[in-house]
Amino acid sequence: MLSIKHIKAGMEIQALVKQPTTQQLVMWAGASGDYNPIHYDKDFAQAKGLPGVIVHGQLLLAFLGQMVTDWLGRAGDLKSISVSYKGMNLPGDSITCSGVVKSVTEAERLVTVDLWAENPKGEKTVSGTAVARLAA
Repeated sequence: MLSIKHIKAGMEIQALVKQPTTQQLVMWAGASGDYNPIHYDKDFAQAKGLPGVIVHGQLLLAFLGQMVTDWLGRAGDLKSISVSYKGMNLPGDSITCSGVVKSVTEAERLVTVDLWAENPKGEKTVSGTAVARLAA
C-alpha cells in the first residue's frame, strides 16, 4: 500500500495511456452535456479550422484524474486537480498521461503532483497539478 513515508519529490507516478475514439467522445458529450460539434462532427470541426474532431478538454482532465486515483488506490483521496489546455488531441491518437511528485507535506499527509498529457509527437497538450491526501 502507498505510504506517505515512501513518497518523495521527483518520484514518477505510473503513466496512463488512452486512445479515445469518436464514439467515446459522443458518449462523453452525453454524460457531460458538452455538445459542441467540434467533438463529434468532422465537417463542422474542419469548417472551424480544426484538423478534424478533437477530444474534449474535460475528458483529458478525467484521464489525468484517473491516473492519479489509480496510483493512490485505496491509500488516499484526490482533493483537487486543475489543468490548463495547451494543445489539441485527436481521437484514435495515443494520449500519454504522466505525473511526478512535486512536494510532500508529511505532517498533513498531502502530496502535490505535477501532471501532463502528451500527444504522439511528445507535445504537452494539457498540464496541471493535483493534490491528494493519504490515509493515516
